Amino acid sequence: MDICRTKAQMRRALAPLRGGGATLGLVPTMGYLHDGHLALVRSAREACDHVAASIFVNPTQFGPTEDLASYPRDAERDLALLEAEGVAAVFLPDPAEMYHPDSETVVDTTHLSGILIGTLRPGHFRGVATVVTKLFNIVQPTHAFFGRKDFQQLAVIRTMVRDLDIPVEIVGIPTQRAPDGLALSSRNVRLSPEHRAAAPALFAALHWAETTLPRNPMTIEELQAAITTRLSGTPGAAVQSVDIRDADTLAALTGPIAAPVVILLAVRFGDVLLIDQRVVSP
Repeated sequence: MDICRTKAQMRRALAPLRGGGATLGLVPTMGYLHDGHLALVRSAREACDHVAASIFVNPTQFGPTEDLASYPRDAERDLALLEAEGVAAVFLPDPAEMYHPDSETVVDTTHLSGILIGTLRPGHFRGVATVVTKLFNIVQPTHAFFGRKDFQQLAVIRTMVRDLDIPVEIVGIPTQRAPDGLALSSRNVRLSPEHRAAAPALFAALHWAETTLPRNPMTIEELQAAITTRLSGTPGAAVQSVDIRDADTLAALTGPIAAPVVILLAVRFGDVLLIDQRVVSP
């Protein structure tokens, strides 16, 4: 496995893999890998001839009061896991390699980046869209793999690829979960024992909605209120948002639920923001 710390090294490592119409899957990560990341790698390996990954804690998607400095990192462990999964090359740059000191160009989805999580984390999705565009330009994959847990992020990336005519197929992979239902996230390691015990409440609320809605028709407002009440009773939970949107477009909805909707949760436990989602049907 090639470990590449510069853009030039990554391009050289991947050049021999491109011949004969071979497909190349990219798994972008911020490191501190868990089984959710490895599920992306395995999906990429099944779908593509070769797999590349990136490990980069992207500073432009963190706000000034967010957890950039404390974000968990363990590059040595991550590289061992990726090598064991048969990854051909890993891009492991530092911020100075990724961003020119006079950099002034950004990529943004003007509407999608400003709603939902975008209101809680202004500028976050602009940072995501910019760094993913750069990774696509550096690696030039035929496919790229992302988890559906970050539902809005996946929508932002799909829209960006569509609007900028980037020749890469975006593949969304189902959310990977711990046995108690908590969505896997690198941030979970920062939960206190008490908060970790309480955090599966997000999964429980989504499961309740998924099983209740088909036999108990509700309006958007009723479902939102019921989920908020359930989450608000969770020890240590500070509910940031409960949004119910059109499952395809993320458009705002009101009134009776007549078609599939996506429930998007953002709940803070201490200084750790957890998100989760579920598409439910009436």
